[in-house]
Parts: sequence; structure tokens; C-alpha cells
Amino acid sequence: HNCAIVAGGAVRCWGSNQYGQLGNGSKTSSSVPVTVTGISGATAIDAGHSHTCALVAGGAVRCWGRNQRGQLGNGITTNSSIRVTVTGISGATAISAGDTQTCALVSAGAVQCWGAGTLGNGSYTDSSIPVAVTGISGVTAIGVGRSHMCGVASGGAVHCWGNNTSGQLGNGTTTSSSVPV
Repeated sequence: HNCAIVAGGAVRCWGSNQYGQLGNGSKTSSSVPVTVTGISGATAIDAGHSHTCALVAGGAVRCWGRNQRGQLGNGITTNSSIRVTVTGISGATAISAGDTQTCALVSAGAVQCWGAGTLGNGSYTDSSIPVAVTGISGVTAIGVGRSHMCGVASGGAVHCWGNNTSGQLGNGTTTSSSVPV
């Protein structure tokens, strides 16, 4: 599925909708854009594998779609075909959604992630609410892959964490890491 921000900060999505990732209250796929229910003032959006998250004016994050690992960030693991508010996020400036994880760049260059394990907090435990990524600060950009995440710090240093079976963390090993390397 894909999504776009349109005039006024509304969001429209199209494509597969098996888990409600189009955000229009249904599970019917659509080959044309449909309006996401309850979103206005969107400033950024990212479509993960089967979920979508939008950053809205004021820095709150809203997500919808598949939630089996907590990737919607609302404290439960029930799928939602309408937008839900991510718990405890305010002042976010960027978001990135992956396969079953989502991360937000929050105030002072900190990063918070939620969903399937390897969230950068030293644990491999899923979390349906945001947790702080440890050991990095001054982050200016974030990206979430299938099961790994990276942040770019001011000055250009790149820190990555998560699954590393194919060397995707870029540190010369294939050892996964629950904290940034």
C-alpha cells in the first residue's frame, strides 16, 4: 500500500488493506486513493509493511493497520482500520515505519521506537508503547528497515540497531544488537 499527504494535511492511501492499513475504517483494498479517517494537519507519513503512521501538527503520531507486535504504539496489539494515537509521543519531528516496528525522532534528537523487539533499548522484547533508544543523542534523521533501525547524529555519525544477519548494521559483523552500534 501507499499513502500521500494532500492539501490541508489530509491523508489518502491506496492498495492492499487486509489489516486496515488504508485507514478508512474498512478492510477492502482500493486501486484508487481513499481518505484516511480522522487525520488532518499531517506533516509526514510513512507506510510500513502492513501499517501506516503519520506525524501531525504539534508533533503527535497517529498510526493504523496491522498491530500484531505493537507497531501502532497505542498500548495494545489489536489491528485498527482507523487511526489511533501513539501513547506518550509529543514534539516528534520525524517518523519511520518498517515491517513490525516504528520509530519517531523526538525533542533534543532523542529516538523512541515501538513494535517488535530490537527497539534499541537493550532488550529483545516487543513493546506496544514507545521506548527510548539508549546510547544515542543529537539524532537528525531516522530510518526503519525490515527488522533494523538507524539514526544519523549531528556531525554525520550513523548508529544502527536490530537484526544484523546480513550485515545491515554496517559494523563489520553479522551479530544482531539490541542497542545502537
